[in-house]
Amino acid sequence: MKKADSHIKKTEPATNAPNTTAGAATPAVSEITPAQLAELQARAAKADEHWDRLLRTAADLENFKKRAARERHEVAQSSTAALIQKLLPVLDHFEMAQAAAVQTAEVPQGGITSLQDGIVMIQQQLKNILTEAGLEEVNANGQPFDPSVHEAVMQMETPDAPEGQVVQQIRKGYKLRNLLLRPAAVVVAKKPSAPPAA
Repeated sequence: MKKADSHIKKTEPATNAPNTTAGAATPAVSEITPAQLAELQARAAKADEHWDRLLRTAADLENFKKRAARERHEVAQSSTAALIQKLLPVLDHFEMAQAAAVQTAEVPQGGITSLQDGIVMIQQQLKNILTEAGLEEVNANGQPFDPSVHEAVMQMETPDAPEGQVVQQIRKGYKLRNLLLRPAAVVVAKKPSAPPAA
């Protein structure tokens, strides 16, 4: 029995033996020198300062984004309001033209001519306002076909124009400064097909 007991004692791990590997990796708190403690405290203070600065910068960025979006909205709204204020007289003139058209129905030919002249004046007033806002017509008639500003709706065989030239503009195109709002719808010339052999 004593032999078996001694064998058991040999295989049991020593629980009270000091752990030399763990003690070498991390020094005990009592082993930290005052200089090391001061350095750790300085680093912690600097980390806190950087964290506060990061939070302030993130908040400033978020506020800037909100302010920029609000300013963009206000600028768009004020420019739209300015354009609509310029268009209101045109709307008034159209209403006056409609009222005049009702009265002109019983008036002889001279009244219709003055109504037509009034409508032409209103159209010119509207064109001037839109031109002032930066609107430009896309000139297509007689021009070479340009897919960046023209939309070909059909081709027409004709000997009177070179192939690829615009022979008819069906709908005007418009640009706002350099931005194409709507391409001009055009008919493009193509070579006439050869007559069938006799």
